[in-house]
Amino acid sequence: MKVIIVGCGKLGSGLAKSLLRKGNQVTVIDNNPEAFELLGKDFKGETIVGIGFDRDILEKANIRRADAIVSCSKSDESNALIGRIARNVYHVPRVISRLYDPRRAEIYRSLGIQTISTTTWGVQRAMEMLSYDRLDSVLTIGDSQVEIIRAETPALLVGRTVNELTVYGEIHVVAISRNNKTFLPAVGTPLQKHDIIYIAILASSAKRLKTLLDLD
Repeated sequence: MKVIIVGCGKLGSGLAKSLLRKGNQVTVIDNNPEAFELLGKDFKGETIVGIGFDRDILEKANIRRADAIVSCSKSDESNALIGRIARNVYHVPRVISRLYDPRRAEIYRSLGIQTISTTTWGVQRAMEMLSYDRLDSVLTIGDSQVEIIRAETPALLVGRTVNELTVYGEIHVVAISRNNKTFLPAVGTPLQKHDIIYIAILASSAKRLKTLLDLD
């Protein structure tokens, strides 16, 4: 996965190093070249000095081929703008912005831009958001601890029931789209091939969901 990170503070540098350890391709952008010292001498990713919302800089970072962008500079305004550019201009599949203002964060989540806040929790949360891989996050609710995930029924679960994809208090199937119709399933509803499943999930249960869907 190719990930662009804008802002090389504690969150950006920590996330960049975590992503590299997992074999991802990482580019870090910051307007202060000294900020890259947080990455350490062994950092194997790419670093670019520049303003994160400058389209020339984003093009230099090869944003058109990016799978995800995480904007975690010190400015809510810059992070929100970068998120909008990445989503609306370049159609980056996964866009995450650090926003401290809860009112602004709620607005941007409704536009498909996922948001995070504090540094320590933010690294873990961003990694979880990026780890869905073949899962599509369609809605983040409240404080970002609950999301609605969309996925096609894997072969392993065809013919099985919704109950087998339920972990009470963590993972719940809230809707199924089948043959261009969407309905609310019961626990005994069987899953069919090509069903699109909408699943409410706690952020901390992402790995467990991937296991249930045989996506590990």
